[in-house]
Amino acid sequence: MCMRRFTRLTNAFSRTIENHAAAVALHYMHYNFCRIHQTLRVTPAMEAGVADHVWEVSEVVALLDGTSK
Repeated sequence: MCMRRFTRLTNAFSRTIENHAAAVALHYMHYNFCRIHQTLRVTPAMEAGVADHVWEVSEVVALLDGTSK
């Protein structure tokens, strides 16, 4: 429900499969590492033991750029 790229009725609809895959990957990265969930009170990555802190968006961008923070 959070991804408007799955519905064709909006301007955010992905026209190429590459753009769609990148948008879905970015959405899942933000959902699992940056967003604190109401019921968990932490991110899903922290709950699973994959991450030890809530990630900033700049850390996700640094992964895309190949640079470190």
